Amino acid sequence: MTPLRLVFMGTPDFAVPSLAALIEAGHQVVCAYSQPPRPAGRGQQVQKSPVHRFAEERDIPVRTPKSLRNAEAQAEFAALGADVAVVAAYGLILPQPILDAPRLGCVNVHGSLLPRWRGAAPIQRSILAGDSETGITIMQMDIGLDTGAMLSKEAVAITPATTASSLHDQLAALGARMIVPALEGLAGGTLTAVPQPEEGVTYAAKLTREDGRLDWTRPAASVERQVRALTPWPGCWFDAANGERIKVLAAEPATGSGTSGTLLDDRLTVACADGAVRLVKVQRPGKAPVDGAAFLRGFALAVGQAVSAPISAETVAG
Repeated sequence: MTPLRLVFMGTPDFAVPSLAALIEAGHQVVCAYSQPPRPAGRGQQVQKSPVHRFAEERDIPVRTPKSLRNAEAQAEFAALGADVAVVAAYGLILPQPILDAPRLGCVNVHGSLLPRWRGAAPIQRSILAGDSETGITIMQMDIGLDTGAMLSKEAVAITPATTASSLHDQLAALGARMIVPALEGLAGGTLTAVPQPEEGVTYAAKLTREDGRLDWTRPAASVERQVRALTPWPGCWFDAANGERIKVLAAEPATGSGTSGTLLDDRLTVACADGAVRLVKVQRPGKAPVDGAAFLRGFALAVGQAVSAPISAETVAG
């Protein structure tokens, strides 16, 4: 196909493989848009986003506006004369003048099988919900929240071993494989966008740190999925009786039963409302991650005791 003149709009690691695929396919990426540099890491030094760094390494101009709602930003975007804009986890709402500027519109690489899991955190929400599959949808964008017509979609299985990290990488690679033929079909008129069905819509709300609080009064299967879905961000944790916040980095289903939240053995198996989970890797504040048995050797906690402090009504309400 004839190379397209395109703008790429993305920010995190998830978007980089799609940008790389577009460059490899011979398209002319005239500009990359990304979120502005922000403090990150242990030292909180200001850092450019993964897309920003990748684009600069390939001599692609990068723009980092805080908003696209003003006339100046919209005029600058339109002046690029793009055939199409490809969007992947960009992080800014695109107003109608931006959507209308490219000849072929704006196309989104979205990490779910739309209309399920529209919104900010589709990868994590699909695991949390116990879905058996998810995937990538290539979508023609409109003014709604992930409501545009679909150009293509492809599913991948979610297994008992699937984590947010592994699914992120799998979907990022899948999106990169799908975006090039999708653009070819769109430009050539051989691919028609299909409206999303009205049934089956769910929303993947943005994650907060509180989403990582472990609640032993929930079924063990739900707690175990929570750890797989929310590691590394926002991370899972519980507050121990001594006030320490203990991070849970890995967990697995286990046999056993008892009062929710009590320790069942010397391997850090915790009773839940239905079944139990074994906390495979945990981390105390300022300490290195250790397995459950090593944690218990350095922590005053006996079998039959509660592993965490009660959650106050004020905390739940807040």
